[in-house]
Amino acid sequence: MSKPIVAIVGRPNVGKSTLFNKIVGERRSIVEDTPGVTRDRIYAEAEWCGKHFILIDTGGIEPKTDDAILRSMRLQAELAIRSADVIVFMCDVNAGLVADDREIAVMLKKSGKPVVIAVNKVDKVGDLPYGFYEFYELGFERDPIPVSSLHGTGSGDLLDAVLAECDFSENDGHEEGVINVAVIGKPNAGKSSIINRLCGEERVIVSDVAGTTRDAVDTRIENSEGVFNFIDTAGIRRQSKVEDRIERFSVLRANMAVERADVCILMVDARDGVTEQDERIAGIAHEAGKACIIAINKWDAVEKDNSTVKEYTDKVRVALAYMTYAPIIFISALTGQRTQNLFALIKKVYEQASKRVTTGTLNDLLADATSRVQPPSDKGKRLKIYYMTQSAANPPTFVIFCNSEELFHFSYRRYIENCLRSAFGFEGTPIRLVIRQKGDSSTGA
Repeated sequence: MSKPIVAIVGRPNVGKSTLFNKIVGERRSIVEDTPGVTRDRIYAEAEWCGKHFILIDTGGIEPKTDDAILRSMRLQAELAIRSADVIVFMCDVNAGLVADDREIAVMLKKSGKPVVIAVNKVDKVGDLPYGFYEFYELGFERDPIPVSSLHGTGSGDLLDAVLAECDFSENDGHEEGVINVAVIGKPNAGKSSIINRLCGEERVIVSDVAGTTRDAVDTRIENSEGVFNFIDTAGIRRQSKVEDRIERFSVLRANMAVERADVCILMVDARDGVTEQDERIAGIAHEAGKACIIAINKWDAVEKDNSTVKEYTDKVRVALAYMTYAPIIFISALTGQRTQNLFALIKKVYEQASKRVTTGTLNDLLADATSRVQPPSDKGKRLKIYYMTQSAANPPTFVIFCNSEELFHFSYRRYIENCLRSAFGFEGTPIRLVIRQKGDSSTGA
């Protein structure tokens, strides 16, 4: 299930970033008492009452301005509004209801999105200031909510109202029997080209269907290998190079696409090799626990000899050392070289990520592994591993119970992971190990 998106909008200097930081629980947005200081939209995952959502902080909206920066800020706020499921419209009780607030309210009503008004800077407890009641004039369905982003008061009531407008039952296109595939990579790596190639050569059912409310269109392909829903993402650029606010929006969309996906295809330009930016993008999918395939595109443009594939593969494995589980395929979206092999490979890594192993089989493996390589010890105290069980799939997650989490060194965790891969495969998917100390409910991974 995709997490709902909540955008905080309003005039400059009404306290949006302070509220964002308070809800997220860390100082992610720059806070300064200067209008327009938050020029870039910032987003983070937040949680309230056990429900998770994506919170977007935006620059202030100046409805009428000739300033280029303020116009750009308005654009990125409009993009946030378009991508949001719920909008928090923030106002300032000290400034009162001003003309810009009214114009922003008109913009929000036209969007058709649910709106919750947060009247900020109500810092004193007791009776509400008289100016608070002016905001009822904006004419939204929900009553305005008094908050103090500085002190955090009223934020609970605000989040209750926001989550009441969110739909947590949306299945986000995860239909039974359909494999969702996110094609990710930096700009011009060939993401759209590969989807067009797969559609063009497959004489099967191909349809464009609305994926989510995230301003994205998915492509469905059905063939003998199964049903695949391809999610094309805007290229993720290096953060320091992202000047256009629309590119900031594409980063959010790409992250949401990875979250929706069952399998991620990392497109790498064969002429450039694995760049630092490719490593960062791959890390997004790896950290999300997604099954992955590394597709080296534009292979037709590379001069080759008998050792080229091996040398290139070795370089990829060094650059993406944390993704040694991901299979590598050399393709050309332009010529169609090996592109049809992607379907079988996608299906394979998805099945590997979905695999479950019985507890009895796991503990037979564990007994063999610990007999061949003794668990580590420290100062006369040796690690004792009691048993292991699989708690989840996609990605395969294993809980190991032991006498000391501290003694379970990283190197031994890697050894156990390698034993799991050797015995059961798990090609194309990360493996997560959760360590639980006997008598302790805390976890570690």
